[in-house]
Amino acid sequence: MSIGPTSHHRDFPASLLAERKGDHLISVCFPARDEEGTIGTLVECVRRELTEDVALVDEILVVDDYSTDATAEVALAAGAKVADAASVLPEYGSGHGKGEALWKSLYVATGDLLVWCDADITNFDDRFVRGLLGPLLLDPAIQFVKGFYRRPEAGELGGGRVTELVARPLLSLFFPDMAEIVQPLAGEFAARREAVEAVPFVEGYGVDLAILLDVAERFGPQSVAQVDLDERIDRNRSLEELSPQALAVLLAGLRRAGVAVPETPELRRPDATVVPVRYAERPPMITVPSYVARKTVPERI
Repeated sequence: MSIGPTSHHRDFPASLLAERKGDHLISVCFPARDEEGTIGTLVECVRRELTEDVALVDEILVVDDYSTDATAEVALAAGAKVADAASVLPEYGSGHGKGEALWKSLYVATGDLLVWCDADITNFDDRFVRGLLGPLLLDPAIQFVKGFYRRPEAGELGGGRVTELVARPLLSLFFPDMAEIVQPLAGEFAARREAVEAVPFVEGYGVDLAILLDVAERFGPQSVAQVDLDERIDRNRSLEELSPQALAVLLAGLRRAGVAVPETPELRRPDATVVPVRYAERPPMITVPSYVARKTVPERI
């Protein structure tokens, strides 16, 4: 079985999406840690282009993931709703990492259609949101949309080193139906609430691959679409920084393939340095009692 359609962000002008919005509530979410240099520009762009100029986005949410800079203040001044990750679902403990922030954004956000974007993009514009929303608004069969793009430092494939050396081999071996996904680790994706509330969230960097695979497993590969977002520019990380991320991605993929992995994984370097890589998963949001108690889902059109 093949994945759903591949499209381009130019296929989805804001005016068309606003016409097709109907009764949907749309949230754009940015998980952010120490991103005071970029988050204001991102929030202002969405607010100006897709809330004020065109009535498309209803909510802009920033989850401040233990920042030590002015990320929260800058986001608030730009017009975002800001949630402190430490204060969301404290009864579940003080988990950290990108996946934790994504999980908590699902709890706080009010939309039934949700768009997530990384907060470190330096060439951000409304195509990142329009492109990801398009398939959800125009095709009711699509549950999940993954973005892909070219990164100037990554060559023609543009998938990044961890994608091409870890994620793509994993998909090819264990999940060939998903091998058409250009960038399985892209932080830019969108989903219907009922799709992502039904799956667990890996706390750390394995979250992007895990959500993709879990949604495809639950709803079928054909429920997953992908959209070309052209070029994305962000920070380029060193191999030393990427190694723990690669192990986290490997763990998420192997677990979903049914392969036994260590309970307490560690990255061991040639100089005898040991880097613990915490692996934990948050439960599907639909199983969180306080979420279920207050959940109100707008009537679908």
